[in-house]
Amino acid sequence: MNALLPLDNFVVINKTILSSQDRLVLMLLYQPIVGSVAISLYLTLWGFLDQNKFNSSGNNHNDLAISMQLKLEDIKEAKDKLEAIGLIKTYLKKGDINNYIYELYGPLPAYDFFNNPILNTALYNNLNKKEYKRIVDSFSIPKIDLNGYEDISCSFKEIYNFIGTEKVTNNNIKHIQHLDLSFEPTINFNEVLSLIPDEFLNIRSISNDIRELIYKLSFIYNYNNEEISEIIKNSIVDRKIDKELLQESCQNFYKFEHKGKIPKLIYQNQPLYLRQKQIGDSKRIRLINQFETVSPYEFLSLKQEAKPSSKDMEIIEYLVIEQKLNPGVVNVLLDYVLKINNNKLVRKFVEQIAAQWKRSKIETVSDAIDFAKEEYDKKNKRKSSKKVENIPSWFNQNIESEMLSDEELEAFEKELER
Repeated sequence: MNALLPLDNFVVINKTILSSQDRLVLMLLYQPIVGSVAISLYLTLWGFLDQNKFNSSGNNHNDLAISMQLKLEDIKEAKDKLEAIGLIKTYLKKGDINNYIYELYGPLPAYDFFNNPILNTALYNNLNKKEYKRIVDSFSIPKIDLNGYEDISCSFKEIYNFIGTEKVTNNNIKHIQHLDLSFEPTINFNEVLSLIPDEFLNIRSISNDIRELIYKLSFIYNYNNEEISEIIKNSIVDRKIDKELLQESCQNFYKFEHKGKIPKLIYQNQPLYLRQKQIGDSKRIRLINQFETVSPYEFLSLKQEAKPSSKDMEIIEYLVIEQKLNPGVVNVLLDYVLKINNNKLVRKFVEQIAAQWKRSKIETVSDAIDFAKEEYDKKNKRKSSKKVENIPSWFNQNIESEMLSDEELEAFEKELER
């Protein structure tokens, strides 16, 4: 993905109407997920709009960096988060000086946000239970007892009538527009349906909303075709899928498998702006690419050819969410620990290494490899009389010739392509 350059131009286009209620939704519901920098960027882009509030004049990213007092790398990361969550859409026209268009979309209304399983789960996991309940209550409608009351409101037809037949249309009026979340489905929907007998489910009753909900729930809980089909079977009432029962069944199944926990929102893999910039086919570059392009969950799955255990998942969540290590760095750390600790992930041992890497501000895969090798060399000098551990192949002095075997790299690359 393209890095933002200081002289690159951008124009802001307003695709919605931002009300005071929307600002409240941004602060209370979106900010815990994307962070304060991303919300600040969103509001700053609004500030670039001209008086008509439809589009801005031309500006460059240096103006934006000065306005926000941030590095362009931080702005790029914030922009990516806004795009992923549906608040911004970006268009690029390449040239000697690149030209960007940033379309601003409104946040979802609170009702739609809380009924979106991905966003609601993400919010829940970024807040404690008490704070989550407080925010839900702040958007909830108080229950009013209408027992004994009668609805005596007038209808439109009772009060108004039309005279004349001229048709009036206005198609270009500014209105609120929202973007749905963009993600790759993790299941084959047709295969899922093929696993459910016709006598159980009326396929014609499946609306687009139900289909999207199944895609989202499978994405959140990382269910495969077989797992989600079994859950759907347990969510059918009168040959139709019950949406509330489906969501409840998905969550209960996950909680049972993960000792009461629900999934957390983390980066799927290494952020693009922190990835290797070198081009080539050396073993080191290929290895770095492998670490950067898979999530820690996928990395462990590939290493052991099986799903990570619940204990392993707790370690991954700790590294990414609590220690805030980038996923590519987590992959290097996991590979390191497995190779020097006889393929065992011991939580306390992992925590010690993670804390050191966090203090040392390790952000890229290349830095993680170099740092780990340097630390190992120091310890090896102090313990030269002891037996040398089975260290990762990328610790060897001849980094270009003593890497992972060609067979191992080829297996990883085939799995990535698949």
